[in-house]
Amino acid sequence: QVQLVESGGGLVQAGGSLRLSCAASGGITTRDDMGWYRQVPGKVRELVASIASGGTTTYGDSVKGRFTISRVNAEMVFLQMNSLKPEDTADYYCTAKTYGSTQYRYWGQGTRVTVSS
Repeated sequence: QVQLVESGGGLVQAGGSLRLSCAASGGITTRDDMGWYRQVPGKVRELVASIASGGTTTYGDSVKGRFTISRVNAEMVFLQMNSLKPEDTADYYCTAKTYGSTQYRYWGQGTRVTVSS
């Protein structure tokens, strides 16, 4: 069974940086796409960044130029967040879309990021 565990969230001042980590286990391979979503209570979960099996990255409009997704191997994915803004405050979730799937099926428990003004 695939498991995703996020870490690295916390409290940071506006303009600061954080690096989120996601450790995957249970059969994730380099053929699987990985991503980060975020959610504010009462709002729809939104895409932050994703990285496909071939390395192609996609970013949400609100984080382009500030956030960078990277993948060290099949099981470690990172989200470097720079120039953080109060509106980046949310719960951040790591997710995986296994090869052949059309949707992200596996989700971590989330890590909270709070950006103070």
